[in-house]
Amino acid sequence: MVSLRQAQQVGLPFWRAQAHKETKPTHKVQAMTDKTKIAAQFIQAIPHANALGLQLTHIGHGEAEITMPYNEALIGDPKTGVIHGGAVSAMMDTCAGAAVMSHPAAPGGTATIDLRIDYMRAATPGQAITTKAECYHITRNVAFVRATATDEDTDRPVATASGAFTVEKR
Repeated sequence: MVSLRQAQQVGLPFWRAQAHKETKPTHKVQAMTDKTKIAAQFIQAIPHANALGLQLTHIGHGEAEITMPYNEALIGDPKTGVIHGGAVSAMMDTCAGAAVMSHPAAPGGTATIDLRIDYMRAATPGQAITTKAECYHITRNVAFVRATATDEDTDRPVATASGAFTVEKR
């Protein structure tokens, strides 16, 4: 079994720590660990991510998950208490960028080229919103990402997104 500390050192999410047997670290694992650390630090340094209360809950191998707790300061409609779509948009963009940065084929940083967001419904007032993003394809210059934002009703997305991001050349 792998301890929580060991799992964190190789970039495994905490909930998978007990499910993995210990293996010898490889150069690829070390590189992936470094990339995920850099991506996590980058997100923590973004002022709007801090203002929105974004919490990185998973990152690695082209996937990322970010949660935004319900915050009355982010309400877009005081009558309903629904979080503003701009806050959801910023969270989805940040999560998609994190997925690109953690992809094994991406050499480093990224920037949004294009992001289409389809809002399916209002998020339920009082509930956190979680975005899961996957970088599913990378070319020499562009990474392609899909993302879904949900509240506690995970069967009914709040929004979905698809986007293109730059791939930083070294």
